[in-house]
Amino acid sequence: MTPLVGVVVVDHNGGALTRRCVESLLALDWPPDRLRVVVVDNASVDQLAPKLERRDPRLSVVRSDVNLGFGGGCNLGIGHLSDADYVALLNNDAEADAGWLSPLVEALEADPTAGAAASKVLFSSPLVEVELDAPVVVPGRGDGRRLGVRVMGARVDGTDVWARTQLVDGFWGPEPGPPPYRWTADTALLRVPAPGAEASLLLAADRSVPVKLRCGSASAAVDVEREPRWCSIPMSAEPVDVVNSAGVDLLSGGYGADRGYLEVDGGQYDAPAEVFAWSGASALLSRAYLESAGLFEERYFLYYEDLDLAWRGRLRGWRHVYVPASVARHVHAASTGLASPLQSHYVERNRLLTLVRDAPAGLAWSAVVRFLLITLSYFRRDVVARVLHGKRPSVAIVGRRGRSFVAFLGLLPGALVARRRLRRGARFPDRDVGDWMVTAPERVVGTGT
Repeated sequence: MTPLVGVVVVDHNGGALTRRCVESLLALDWPPDRLRVVVVDNASVDQLAPKLERRDPRLSVVRSDVNLGFGGGCNLGIGHLSDADYVALLNNDAEADAGWLSPLVEALEADPTAGAAASKVLFSSPLVEVELDAPVVVPGRGDGRRLGVRVMGARVDGTDVWARTQLVDGFWGPEPGPPPYRWTADTALLRVPAPGAEASLLLAADRSVPVKLRCGSASAAVDVEREPRWCSIPMSAEPVDVVNSAGVDLLSGGYGADRGYLEVDGGQYDAPAEVFAWSGASALLSRAYLESAGLFEERYFLYYEDLDLAWRGRLRGWRHVYVPASVARHVHAASTGLASPLQSHYVERNRLLTLVRDAPAGLAWSAVVRFLLITLSYFRRDVVARVLHGKRPSVAIVGRRGRSFVAFLGLLPGALVARRRLRRGARFPDRDVGDWMVTAPERVVGTGT
């Protein structure tokens, strides 16, 4: 008999994005009587839920009066799928191809040791690459970076696309705003959404700088000054599809990272593979896996809850597989890398919690020390170096990281208790963790000093 599959979509004021996500699921190439779609309305105020409730007999809406976060919302949805053989997760800002589900089920049915299967996730919109060259200067006095120009915004045909612009290579870490920005090194690569005829970048520098822009066969030379100015170039390069996730890697230092993230999709991830973990953006979990590994840790609220659950699955002896024939497209598209303070807070706090809960002790505590050292480097850059250069110090990033660390310390006792429980009888030995670690790609040239 065809397995019964339930799909959980967590929505918080997703509006049209959530509607498109749900429509893609109802159009799946899967027997209608063996599919259930649960939309968790996470205290939304956009009134989408009433419009979905009678949309299709396969679709149900579960409401929460409070925002439970991603993990809590998933747990609520999973609780309404107790009869499902498999539970799939799909971000509300993603769309599934018609053949998304079948390959995931086939992969888990064929391998009883695999508890979770990850899709190939692409950014929905094709993107166009723009290169930027600028002479560099080393500020000195506590700041040893080689700085080119500040990139502060992006437009395509006059429309703001900064939130969907990918800063791929040759950028230093985020700088406090407003508006937030990133310094380039001597050469930088970014991508803007297609289609469009002209791309414009908002650039500035601390001195007069001659800058060269390239996009396919087009090039432009502009002079950038202290006052920000829009610099334009024709979008003559061919648009490219870009990978969002092909499973999840464990990077050296204990960072979870989407495999293939920001790589142009040239077929390099078209082969099935075993991966360290799966992304909650698009994955299928077996009932046996959930009963063994448990549900999401709800205190995380946002980010790293999927890596935590995947690591727990590994500790219980389960494998995770990547299934490239299953394709989803991330509609909300790209990321500037200029993480919001809210996002950065949860990412930084929850990464440390995940390592304390699940990782070998040496990896966990070295990550804590490294976090403090990186925070110190930001203090040197944003406070000490700025004072030495006669500028007003900024404590935005240092303060945010400090608050994340204090929040981590508040949850640390519970994480240590969970660690003792989760690692009792673990079937995934610590010595194997190092074999799974990969080196992070050089997409930025640094963070602090």
